[in-house]
Amino acid sequence: MTFPFTAARATLISDDTVRADAAEMAAGMGLPDTSAEGWRYSPVGDLDLDSLQPVTAPPTVSLPKISEYEDHLAALDVAASVTVINGFVTSVEVADGWAAKGLVVAEQPFTMPPLAEEPNFFDVLHTGFAPAGLVVSVPDGLVVDEPIVIRNHLTAQSAGFSSLTVDVANNAEVMVLEHFTSEAGCLGVPITNFVVGDRATLKHTSVQDLDPSSWQIGRILGSAGQFGVLSSGLVAFGGKYARVRTDIDLVGRGAKGELVGAYFCDGDQIIDYRTFQHHRAKDTISDLLFKGTVDDEAGSVYTGMIHIHPDGAGSNAFQTNRNIKLGEQAWAWSVPNLQIENNEVRCSHASTVSPVDPDQRFYLHSRGVPPTVADRLIVAGFFEEALKRVPIQPAAEMARALISAKLDQRLGIK
Repeated sequence: MTFPFTAARATLISDDTVRADAAEMAAGMGLPDTSAEGWRYSPVGDLDLDSLQPVTAPPTVSLPKISEYEDHLAALDVAASVTVINGFVTSVEVADGWAAKGLVVAEQPFTMPPLAEEPNFFDVLHTGFAPAGLVVSVPDGLVVDEPIVIRNHLTAQSAGFSSLTVDVANNAEVMVLEHFTSEAGCLGVPITNFVVGDRATLKHTSVQDLDPSSWQIGRILGSAGQFGVLSSGLVAFGGKYARVRTDIDLVGRGAKGELVGAYFCDGDQIIDYRTFQHHRAKDTISDLLFKGTVDDEAGSVYTGMIHIHPDGAGSNAFQTNRNIKLGEQAWAWSVPNLQIENNEVRCSHASTVSPVDPDQRFYLHSRGVPPTVADRLIVAGFFEEALKRVPIQPAAEMARALISAKLDQRLGIK
């Protein structure tokens, strides 16, 4: 079959040389090399690009309701509601009261933020095929205490390249909740850029519930200024292979980055997280907790790097990844790392991969709890530490419902 991501198709989105050049560059690059550290343990070489259709015009379909879990979103009072289909922003509704106060949620051309490394195949492909993205701008001092909800959906066999930029000015606060869904056989390449000003706060949560035959290769780049707080929660249950790389730059003194993740994969799914906590200024704080469960023949990948830069004196950095294996053939790679260039710091990292705790199981069995029910209680309890730290709690309720559904499926309960 013919490589579908051609320069001719890229220029159907908009006729400019940047798109055409990016498409031609991607065609010459090929998929990432899994011997490279950033792609180790990944099955990215299995991606069938020829089966995908790049989307070059806004879709005419309406957003379907994928599952009952979306009721959690429908019940929210929101500052803004956004729909993205196949990478195209198809609707934006901003509550009048927030618009009057200066909150901007709008479609704007996307500019790739500076990357910490040479762009890979998917970054270049994104440059060629991403339509106008979504920009959220919060003016100085505005506290937006209702979430901005973004529903991001892919139709069957599509390749969608969505973009989100959130700019939080000094002393401002905002919450952004994303929900990713898809039909069968898709590829989603979302790129997100967060800029958090001095003494500003961003609370972000992503719930990924893709079709089990779809792929996601996502990227988050965030920075926080002096005493700014960037909190990001990543909750993932879907996808055949779903990967998110997160780079957090703490560039102002006293800046804080909080990362929490919860994931449950079964069948032959692989969920993959790569995180980088960069402490570039004094007295910065980062705290990461990712917890996951793998069942059947599914797998998870977590690699993380805490990097204390030379000007990072007084930094505190923590990184924890814990995994439960429910299936004998399930697997989890967990590789935390430290790079310290200033000795006046406090850092820790920890990772575990283990089956259900036999002591907890024995305790429940001794009180008459059947084995399958005991495992269900243990797994649900295992996730609570992470779910309580999800920045936007309605997303944690969605996650609990999705975890319950996974466990029901495991026990044959409909």
